[in-house]
Amino acid sequence: MRTLIEWAGDDPDREGLTGTPARVVRAYEDFFAGYHEDPVALLATTFEETDDYDEMVVLRDIRLETHCEHHIIPILGKVHIGYLPSERVVGISKLARLVEVFAKRMQIQEALTAQIADTIQEVLKPRGVGVIVEAAHQCMTTRGVRKPGVSMVTSRMLGCFRDDSSTRREFLSMVENNGRSR
Repeated sequence: MRTLIEWAGDDPDREGLTGTPARVVRAYEDFFAGYHEDPVALLATTFEETDDYDEMVVLRDIRLETHCEHHIIPILGKVHIGYLPSERVVGISKLARLVEVFAKRMQIQEALTAQIADTIQEVLKPRGVGVIVEAAHQCMTTRGVRKPGVSMVTSRMLGCFRDDSSTRREFLSMVENNGRSR
């Protein structure tokens, strides 16, 4: 970090910068803590007592903060997750934590989307999973092409979310119908 400060043209021994290298290391430890967490273990605690609930479970607008693996610059947005339980459900906070585990790794949005959906499918074995990620890439909005206000949308549909168009439409409708005026 001292080298980067010097490369940028400043003095790393200047009063305001003397603690910066240590602060950056602590920030990076937080930004990339997901490498030390097991996403499968996170979803291991499930519940069978569902009173035969067999409708879609959707958690939408999960805040996303991750870092582009090409520039290590923030990607900010939201994630929507839906699944059709087979016999088990998971606590909704676990879905948000799953997003967090993968977000706290250097990522590309396409891989992040797939990792979230694939892990839910692998662990919960639902009838289907849908994941949509909408995000603004600061590597594109603050540098390079500099196009603020642009967001990228990716999705991963598995099981009946992929194979059954009515299930897919229901999920998309639930995600879109979130109180925003259109």
